[in-house]
Amino acid sequence: MRRFTPSILPLLTAALLAAVMMSPLAAQQAPGPTASEISASSARPWNSLSPAQREMLAPLQHDWNRFPPWRQAHLLKRADHWATLPPQRREKIRQRIAHWQQMTPAQRQQARENMRQYQRLTPQQRQRLHAAYERFHQLPPQQREKLLREWHALPRGQRDQWPRHVEQHRQPPGGHSTSAVQ
Repeated sequence: MRRFTPSILPLLTAALLAAVMMSPLAAQQAPGPTASEISASSARPWNSLSPAQREMLAPLQHDWNRFPPWRQAHLLKRADHWATLPPQRREKIRQRIAHWQQMTPAQRQQARENMRQYQRLTPQQRQRLHAAYERFHQLPPQQREKLLREWHALPRGQRDQWPRHVEQHRQPPGGHSTSAVQ
């Protein structure tokens, strides 16, 4: 099975969180019908949404009426969930959504493919991936940038060895590099 590289993890993270929601929802506003109240067989025109739902789904306004009913229902269900999240969590998600919106279609497609691959990992593989990601982000910024440049210079077939490469070049708690890479 292919291993994931830390450099694609930001895209994976964006893909995961973009699925949560698209824009803020004011919890004080009166809610519209919940997704469970909406039949998956009936489309909901944009102007039939509550003000809170329209605010939350605003980035999708231009496309909303073209979405199939099942997708509208899914997004409305996510909007209902959004209202229950604490403000700090919503802000973090907003930032990641903004990142997702700035991605090119090719980057988004790559993020979706990374997510599909991630979902096929065993729990142990996911744990190793998260550990490698954490180790990578503990490195000083200059060292991370250098390692990323080296990774991009590698042929695709050698990129699978990336977690071991990062491990060889990580800094111990004292802050001194364990290799010549500085």
